[in-house]
Amino acid sequence: MADIIQLLPDHVANQIAAGEVVQRPASVVKELLENAIDAGADSIKLIIKDAGKTLVQVIDNGKGMSVTDARLSFERHATSKIRNADDLFKLNTKGFRGEALASIAAIAHVELKTKQESDDVGTSIVIEGSTVASQDVVVTPTGTSISVKNLFFNIPARRNFLKSDTVELRHVIDEFHRVALAHPNISFALYNNGSESFNLPISNYRQRIVNIFGTKTNEKLVPVEEDTEVLKISGFVGKPEFSKKTRGEQYFFVNNRFIKSAYLNHAILSAFDGLLKNGTHPGYFLNLTVNPQTIDINIHPTKTEIKFDDEHTLYALLRSAVKHSLGQFNIAPVLDFERDATLDTPYSKKNETTQTPKIEVDRSFNPFQESKPSGRQTTAFKQTPNNWDSLYVGLESKGTMSQNDFSEVSFESDQSVSSLFEEKEQSETASSTYQLHNKYIISAIKSGMLVIDQHRAHQRILYEDFLQDITVKVGVSQQLLFPLELHFSAQELEIIKQVQEDLEHTGFVFSNVTDESIAIKGVPVIVPESEISIILEQLISDVQNEVPEANFSATDLLAKSMAKSLAIKTGQSLQIDEQEHIVNRLFACKEPNVSPTNRVTFVTVGVDELDKKFI
Repeated sequence: MADIIQLLPDHVANQIAAGEVVQRPASVVKELLENAIDAGADSIKLIIKDAGKTLVQVIDNGKGMSVTDARLSFERHATSKIRNADDLFKLNTKGFRGEALASIAAIAHVELKTKQESDDVGTSIVIEGSTVASQDVVVTPTGTSISVKNLFFNIPARRNFLKSDTVELRHVIDEFHRVALAHPNISFALYNNGSESFNLPISNYRQRIVNIFGTKTNEKLVPVEEDTEVLKISGFVGKPEFSKKTRGEQYFFVNNRFIKSAYLNHAILSAFDGLLKNGTHPGYFLNLTVNPQTIDINIHPTKTEIKFDDEHTLYALLRSAVKHSLGQFNIAPVLDFERDATLDTPYSKKNETTQTPKIEVDRSFNPFQESKPSGRQTTAFKQTPNNWDSLYVGLESKGTMSQNDFSEVSFESDQSVSSLFEEKEQSETASSTYQLHNKYIISAIKSGMLVIDQHRAHQRILYEDFLQDITVKVGVSQQLLFPLELHFSAQELEIIKQVQEDLEHTGFVFSNVTDESIAIKGVPVIVPESEISIILEQLISDVQNEVPEANFSATDLLAKSMAKSLAIKTGQSLQIDEQEHIVNRLFACKEPNVSPTNRVTFVTVGVDELDKKFI
């Protein structure tokens, strides 16, 4: 039998490796930014077009590469950071496998320009699908500029799996944030389709967070500092009252490398135990410094997961440090049974000097000396009204009541009480609905009964109402007494600006939209003021993730998101008229059978099916 196993050609092997390293444009951004950091750059620019599908370009002022290094950098497993296997456990750099550039060059058009400070001219290399198209001498500044164009041009199937520009841009910005937060000592800039999205100067860690997520973030941060032999912790956690329903602002960095760890995330949640609302998540920006020999970075292709030698100790230290910070800054309540809160010095008297109270005694006071009442008081007591007889006029007639009067009173009372009971009995008899476990509405029909999910049914009702308001542009608005100002990050505000016109058609009225906040002076009639921020946060999350699918319009997405936020929740008790209103409105909808997310809203249970249960 002939041999069937053979070695893959290099270009095929590179494409297979690219499947692990490059999943989307954000993967290219991550690899190129990390290479620029490893090159010692203190200024990095990221330029993208069409969410990175057309162009991803990174320009840095690092040390650059020689002609030989520039050519060799695109070979597989070519790296300057590893010499032997032991070096894998002493890593202090980002990229180390030597697969990134080779994988990227296999599936895109790549142009590299680089120059060392000691050289007069630099090197330009153009590669198309692992094939070197040209290599020339070029005049270029010190550092490296690498452009990745037409990602997945030779693998159309992979390109078809990419999401819309909105989703891919969100992933690119997420990677940009992760790298920028880990290195506040480097200035970063992001340009999207020719416009500047971020310009982050060199700063301290707190200022870097504020520059990315907005100035309002400054008051949300609680510092966390802990230094032990095993672990050094520095960074910030968010105050409980600013927790969100999404997990957006959660960042762990281990030795300046972003990681994801459900185990360490649980340590944070346990430190916030009892301080968070149900369904909300705290924000945190924590840097963990450990001995490189106690971690293994090489367990995941994207290096976002790390294996620790002693996770239990890290868990305990992290939980304790966060809990201590929350208590130290009076975020968490402190139990002290011997402390009397009434003895605390008020903040307004904090800097004032205390004074010894003086006791004054009236030595001329004689308790046995009788005091003569004033003439005015005597006159007041002695005065007698001249028309005192009028006070008693009519008492005799009012006090005398005949038997007929009593019978009439009791007759009227009986009539009113019986009328109330009759009305109650009639309302209960007339009702054809019943609420089960504050979750389902039971309604009787000729063939049996309907079991309606109140949350999904109300979602369908609101969804069609909002869709009609946005389409017809007839949303009714109620004015707020005082404009409500909400603060968001630059990325979130950009999303709100995209859907602002559709929001106005539903009834929202915006008085001012700036680079860091929005002011709302009117909301739809059914929207309570306390729910406005929750609705907008949910809307931003849905737009970022394109829930449910990318092929739906922005109008449809907006109507779904608002209906999900405002629908009656499971567990909410409803009155009889509210139950009947939901039933009647549901079956007046165009698609009453399913919710906006294509889930069943009701089921029918026939009498025959019930009879079988009793056989």
